Amino acid sequence: MNNNDIAQYTLEAFKKGGAQKAACSVSRGRKDELNVEANEFSLMRTLFNDSLYLKVIKDNKKGVMLVNKLDKDSIDKAVSDCIALTSSAIPDEAEDIAEKIENKSFDQSTGGGDMDKLFSRTKEFIEQLKDEYPKIIMEGMNADFNGSESVYVNSNGVEFKRLSEFYEIGTMFSAKDGEKSSSFNGYSARLSSLVKPFMDLDMHRALLGESEQSTDPRVIEEKFTGKIIVTPACNDMIWQTLSGCFLSESSLIEGTSRWKDSLGAKVADNALTIRAAPLNPDIVAGERFTGDGYESQDFDIIKDGILKSFELSLYGSRKTGKPRSLNTAFGFIEVKPGNTSVADMIKGIDKGVLINRFSGASPGPSGDVSGVAKNSFLIENGKIAGALKETMVSFNILDILGKIEISKEQCKNGYSVLPWCCFDGITIS
Repeated sequence: MNNNDIAQYTLEAFKKGGAQKAACSVSRGRKDELNVEANEFSLMRTLFNDSLYLKVIKDNKKGVMLVNKLDKDSIDKAVSDCIALTSSAIPDEAEDIAEKIENKSFDQSTGGGDMDKLFSRTKEFIEQLKDEYPKIIMEGMNADFNGSESVYVNSNGVEFKRLSEFYEIGTMFSAKDGEKSSSFNGYSARLSSLVKPFMDLDMHRALLGESEQSTDPRVIEEKFTGKIIVTPACNDMIWQTLSGCFLSESSLIEGTSRWKDSLGAKVADNALTIRAAPLNPDIVAGERFTGDGYESQDFDIIKDGILKSFELSLYGSRKTGKPRSLNTAFGFIEVKPGNTSVADMIKGIDKGVLINRFSGASPGPSGDVSGVAKNSFLIENGKIAGALKETMVSFNILDILGKIEISKEQCKNGYSVLPWCCFDGITIS
């Protein structure tokens, strides 16, 4: 059976089993992968991934399952087990499935993978690495081509189909200079083609060069309050914290978000505009329909400092009474660029830190963030003053959003479109 046959068979099995509302998503994927270890090819393999996600609602009680066998006997058993789960579930009137609006098919194919070209680009990168960055040790690298076909259907007549293809690379590296070495760093990108050498992808050279400069880091001698520049490589420090603490479905349902009553209110500097933008042409193979059965659309999360939307699914919207977000792809975000160059941003800092990576515990509802700045550099008197040993930074994220300087440069890595951002009032020690 093809994906559509499997989906329709599953819906029919739900109907025969007495389900009042049902939905399922069928996906078949293939990954052709190259691996590199210590600058040498170590593995070439093909991986297959089949999955069937099932959801049923009976008497306002939900059952969900995920299985990876797509034959009729396995589907019949999965449907039966999924319906049985509703007997022990707690009734919840917020549970529902999407209404039918317009069914669509989406083609994000690239014409298939070119594994010969992928191999040659990977080999080219390894050779360039040896020539241009001799201190870099490539601990691991993957280069792969991903293809998948997926179908979503539900008992309201919703039907979405999607064909997706893309390349993906990831590197993990450190630098070594005699007995001295840097900490680990990494880079990843999603690509629609192999036109550009891997070395020339946004920020790749910068991160490799900065690792070579980090084999002899210095220690900050005393605690101070200053500015930080958060690079696009450090996307979790600010943007994912905002998502988890103040925008996410869980924080709104639990009532812990300090922004729960702030839709339409000013929450940040006028310079800040964040969009969940899977349809942006610089986002590769972004979401085209949501997991609960709606066509994905780009939307503003914060526009000119004003909170415009939360991250709420159909369930979260019904549970909280707040509008459903138009996609579920917060990982695919775009932050509007500013008017300042990164070089000028650095020149304007008397004392601060440029941060490429951050390691810290999950912040609480207060928005207090504390952790270690890694792969980072001290800024003094408007200049980069050398690499830092792991340095503690702490701040309240809601406080620092009030004044932000944003670069005109952006990093486009296929997952997101992000600038460099400068924040003030950071405790550094």
